[in-house]
Amino acid sequence: MTAADAIVLAGGRASRMGGVDKPAIVIGGRSMLDAALAAVASCAHTVVVGPHRPELAPEIKQVREVPPGSGPVAAIGAGLGALGSAAPLVVVLAADLPFLSAWSVTELTRHICESGADAVFAADESGRPQYLIGVWRRTALAAALDNLDSLINQPMKALIPADSAIIALPGVADCDTEEEVRKARESVAADPAPALALDEARKILRDNLSRLTSYEADLRLVRGAALAAPLAAVGPLPRFDVSAMDGYAVAGDGPWRLRRDIGFAGGQRPVGLLPGEAVRIATGAHVPDGTTSVVRDEFVRVAPDDILHRLPDTPIRDDVRRRGEDRNPGDLVAPQGAPVTAALISAAASVEVTAGSVRGPVRARIVMTGDEIRSEGPLHAGQTRDSIGPILPDLLSWYGIRTADRVHLRDTPNGFDEVLTAATECDLLVIVGATGGGAADQLRAAVARTSARILVRRLRLRPGGSTIVAELVTGTTVLGLPGNPFAAVATLMALAPAVVEGRTGSSARRTLLGPLHNAAEISGPVPRIVPARYAPPGGWLGDPHIRTAHLGGLVDRDGLVIVPADATDGATVEFLPLLG
Repeated sequence: MTAADAIVLAGGRASRMGGVDKPAIVIGGRSMLDAALAAVASCAHTVVVGPHRPELAPEIKQVREVPPGSGPVAAIGAGLGALGSAAPLVVVLAADLPFLSAWSVTELTRHICESGADAVFAADESGRPQYLIGVWRRTALAAALDNLDSLINQPMKALIPADSAIIALPGVADCDTEEEVRKARESVAADPAPALALDEARKILRDNLSRLTSYEADLRLVRGAALAAPLAAVGPLPRFDVSAMDGYAVAGDGPWRLRRDIGFAGGQRPVGLLPGEAVRIATGAHVPDGTTSVVRDEFVRVAPDDILHRLPDTPIRDDVRRRGEDRNPGDLVAPQGAPVTAALISAAASVEVTAGSVRGPVRARIVMTGDEIRSEGPLHAGQTRDSIGPILPDLLSWYGIRTADRVHLRDTPNGFDEVLTAATECDLLVIVGATGGGAADQLRAAVARTSARILVRRLRLRPGGSTIVAELVTGTTVLGLPGNPFAAVATLMALAPAVVEGRTGSSARRTLLGPLHNAAEISGPVPRIVPARYAPPGGWLGDPHIRTAHLGGLVDRDGLVIVPADATDGATVEFLPLLG
């Protein structure tokens, strides 16, 4: 990775918080300045811009913008001057980001190296760019500063180069108000555990989610459910001896005298055959008594005198399906835990079984969050189109989940409390957005206030790291997904089968595995989930660069691949197919 220096902006007094020293505010046992310094610990040189802080290590340079309090652009200029000329990249961070991690800085650095952009900035879970969380090319930053007539009280946007990129990262929300600090502290108190690996999270969901209550149901009406008890045959299959082919039912070795009557499936059974007789018969027809075998059409010829002859050198076959050869009463049709699919319904019906004891299907309510989201009608200033809410019911149906309804939650102080309290008529609450660890995200604190059992606090996965899964005291599962469309869909595809398996007791799906030919181009310090296409003669090619703000990256792709950390080309990866 290309070497980088760091500028940490820790100056001024927070006027919106009564003039307190904001970088010194402690959240989760460390100050926000300490969080920023930990995130850039691997940088070659670090300068902190702000009032002198004697507690800082001597190797950290300290400088003050002139005049003090003249804004972030002036502070960045002072910081760059104090660094001197060294590393080709410069990390710029504000010291009001309590949940920022070194991983975030690594991702920004990796992206600028791969993209060739002049600067790369983080976007929070709502998609809002955070221009004080970025990595710059030193030459581009110096040029941007030089192009300004004055650095004093300039907005950050005056500094942003045309050739810049924005990538979504979890945990990059800032704290600008006392309320946001309070929520951040609540979030830490409710969410102290480290991120889980995807396989570990799946196992926890399969083993620890509460099972749905079993009940007797018409199997045709409950696709997506799972059998709560084994399913046994009531009748035999076939119910009687039937012809397996179009041909002739014959008695004895032949040749045979052909009778005029014909046996049809579902029609009247021909009268019994005497030795040396044959009767025309259709596939599935009940063979007459006395039948020794069925001879296929292509194996015989009929002479003008209605004598049936077997053609020479044709194989001797029975071609009769005998009563009960596939199933006898009491035989197992499907074990407990088998998903109720079209195949199971058909197999059960063939042995006179139409009902069974089942759990599910899982019933879901979808909750889209954010004042900026609009489903219908014209967009107003600051609004964005809900591009995933309308497709989530179809996506959930891939995994046998039935959507009961879809609602939009506005940004209100008690909105999540009301949604969680009302979640009694569904088995699964799918919430999109507000899952990040930042101060502006309310879901985690609301879940904690319900005394819910939290099973997955976050994932070690990009995107999707901010995902949360909990179980309310009512038994409803809460699946909190990131707000960015691709992150939400990718995480849902990765976790939905495990949620269904945990709630219904269905058997675990078999994992689709294969080689990813360009894994080294994609992999990073944490597992990634990216779109991929099939690559003949086998395996996949993944997309190195993705945009999480929309689903355009899924167009003309066959599915997603989950790429392990630090994978090499040809590494075996899991494939999640796009089903519709």
